[in-house]
Amino acid sequence: MSVLTRDEAQTRARLLDVHHYAIDLDLTRGDDTFDSRTAIRFTVRGDTDSTDTFVEVKPAELRAVTLDGQPLDPAALDENRLALKNLAPGEHELRVDAAMRYSRTGEGMHRFTDPADGETYVYTQLFLDDVQRVYAAFDQPDLKAVFDLTVTAPEGWTVLANGVTEDTGEGRWKAATTPLISTYLVAVAAGPWHSVRTEHRGLPFGIHCRRSLAPYLDADTDELFEVTRACFDRYHEKFDEPYPFDSYDQAFVPEFNAGAMENPGLVTFRDDFVFRSAVTDTQRQTRAMVIAHEMAHMWFGDLVTLRWWDDIWLNESFAEYMGYQTTAEATRFTDTWTDFGVTRKAWGYDADQRPSTHPVAPENVRDTASALLNFDGISYAKGASALRQLVAWLGEKDFLAGINTHFERHKFANASLADFIDSLAAATDRDVHAWAESWLRTTGVDTLVPSVTGDNGSRALTVRRTGERPHRIAVGLYDQSPGDEGRLTPRGRLDLDIPQTEPRPIGKLPALVVLNDGDLSYAKIRFDADSFRAVRESLSGLPDPLTRAVVWNALRDAVRDGELPAATYLDIARTHLPHETDLALVDGVLAFAAGQVADRYVTPERRPAALSTLAELCRDLIRRTEDGDHPGLRLIAVRHRIATAAHPDTIAAWLADGIVPGGPELDPELRWRILTRLAVLGAVDEDAIAAELAIDPSATGQEGAARCRAALPDAEAKARAWEAMFASDDLSNYLFTATAQGFWQPEQSDLVREYVPRYYPEAVALAARRGPAIADAAGRWAFPAHAVDADTLRLGQECLADADPIPALRRKLADQLDDLTRALRVREANTD
Repeated sequence: MSVLTRDEAQTRARLLDVHHYAIDLDLTRGDDTFDSRTAIRFTVRGDTDSTDTFVEVKPAELRAVTLDGQPLDPAALDENRLALKNLAPGEHELRVDAAMRYSRTGEGMHRFTDPADGETYVYTQLFLDDVQRVYAAFDQPDLKAVFDLTVTAPEGWTVLANGVTEDTGEGRWKAATTPLISTYLVAVAAGPWHSVRTEHRGLPFGIHCRRSLAPYLDADTDELFEVTRACFDRYHEKFDEPYPFDSYDQAFVPEFNAGAMENPGLVTFRDDFVFRSAVTDTQRQTRAMVIAHEMAHMWFGDLVTLRWWDDIWLNESFAEYMGYQTTAEATRFTDTWTDFGVTRKAWGYDADQRPSTHPVAPENVRDTASALLNFDGISYAKGASALRQLVAWLGEKDFLAGINTHFERHKFANASLADFIDSLAAATDRDVHAWAESWLRTTGVDTLVPSVTGDNGSRALTVRRTGERPHRIAVGLYDQSPGDEGRLTPRGRLDLDIPQTEPRPIGKLPALVVLNDGDLSYAKIRFDADSFRAVRESLSGLPDPLTRAVVWNALRDAVRDGELPAATYLDIARTHLPHETDLALVDGVLAFAAGQVADRYVTPERRPAALSTLAELCRDLIRRTEDGDHPGLRLIAVRHRIATAAHPDTIAAWLADGIVPGGPELDPELRWRILTRLAVLGAVDEDAIAAELAIDPSATGQEGAARCRAALPDAEAKARAWEAMFASDDLSNYLFTATAQGFWQPEQSDLVREYVPRYYPEAVALAARRGPAIADAAGRWAFPAHAVDADTLRLGQECLADADPIPALRRKLADQLDDLTRALRVREANTD
């Protein structure tokens, strides 16, 4: 399919004003396709006699097209473009009648039948250029229009949309007219939803999910509405512009590729956020943050929308920052920035050190395929970190004043980076244009290294910077607590501007110097020798979890850079993690220690010892939490104990008894975790998997069974899983991912060795057939990450050079191969 280039979009935006879309969808036409009829009213600008342009649509069948009442030849459709020629200046109306294909990949109009009860649901995901899979459009973000939507749905269904919907009888539904919005923000979700509704500040609020998930949604209704109301009220305290749409619905939908999507008035979330099993408070916090993130988009993204996709950071960085900050300010989840530091920030650091890195605000994203690749740790985590640094430098009052100026200037329209910076500049005397050049137009991660000099009692601190950005950071100085060598007492924090003009006096020698304490900037940090000694001895004795997150991130970075032996990292984790109280830190450190250190950074010969260390660590946490006062910590420890089990006996006994001694009881999520690990270890067979699926026939159960079957250490099981992933297109996006997650296991490297060279050509073919969403899953989950060797790297490099994978897969493969190169370097650095 043709992709839209920036130049084409700019040309079309100069030619056209698009006023109104009338979209009529018929969802009663069968399991494979739905009918889509679109009428577009638009004006051609200018005084030339005629001009040419095009409209986009990706139909299963294009039945009829008329322009100003005159028929156009449907056979003239060229891939996804229909030429509109000889357009005279003035108003025009285009009508398109098409059959469109349902998706099973989470793109366009996704269709899902719930295995728990046989009910069917459909929903749209139209970002970035999947509008064309649902209706004909001038598909670019700066051609905003007003939308009227009608839908014909099966009996018993409810239709949700951007505005309030009305059942007009005989399966017909009509949505309220929208204000001006971009084409990719139109949304429909239809099916026999379970809905809970309320009102807040005069607006209808609703939450919706599949009927089979109703009991679990109902159990969390109070929390979901409480978070929604609190964030809504907090944004109205921050923003002068009121919420710009007529309702606020949140639909938890099946097999959703992203975390959520900011459709105006109808936010769609992955329905994993409807918790069927026990979860930690950190998981609830993450859900609250995503609610806050998507709500922030109602202003930044929906009310004011990027002009072109090079400014996607204006949507995502802002929502990411506001999501964490507003959750911390408005809800009971006050420790969000620790979770951000452990999980999201590491995502940004990793992405920013790969060859595929790009500026937060790239200057030229040439087309939509390129734009899709920039939805990554840089546009989200690095961008949010940059905004947090901006607030620290600018002050929140001036920052919010600039934001409100931006909304006032560009509401219901489009804006660029230059517009945003001009709005900020109007609120401050600081040189925000220079700041933007340093922070938003550059790539890479700065490194900050402390040096303490002088005599005891009159020490001075100098921070050496590798990189070019200015930083405003806090520096934490910590002393050993008298009488308690394991505790560190904060002496105080120093505010420091980097680069320094002169060394900063700090008095007597501290036990520990922590740069970027409070995590207000974006940089890797290192420790001086005395400080590293204190970290090894007393990390868990630091009083603030956010400080501990900064330290753990520094250790993680040092391992990845080959500066800290993997074994030393595991020793520090073994020493200090049993005393950790912050759930995000425990989960994040264990995930890195198992998924990267044990599985990739140590050699296969040393992996059993690494897993043994982690299993002992988890046993310590389980013993520590026997009193029942820390259920979240215990749940994390149990999950990771399952994942690191080298022998089946203990976890098999848990499964047989239905409970971990001392708790928790095994819910479906834990049962599938155990069964998956037992499958890897060869301790269960197909009969056991089928029996568990009979107990839990839900969609999640289907995914669990697919994961287990792919994990069986059996040649026939591997062949079936491979066939399902690469030779057949029957798997949905979620079932593909589950199968891929089970397939490659470090314990089974000999069994799956023959599939490593097959992966590259078959992934290229799969991606070409099934498109970007499956390409992303194939590059992320189906890649043989366990195969840390030169042959895997060479085969991948040859694939990139010769096989011409589609952009989504090319980007994933390039990133995976860079991570593989890094793992090889780390192994070499760790060789005795």
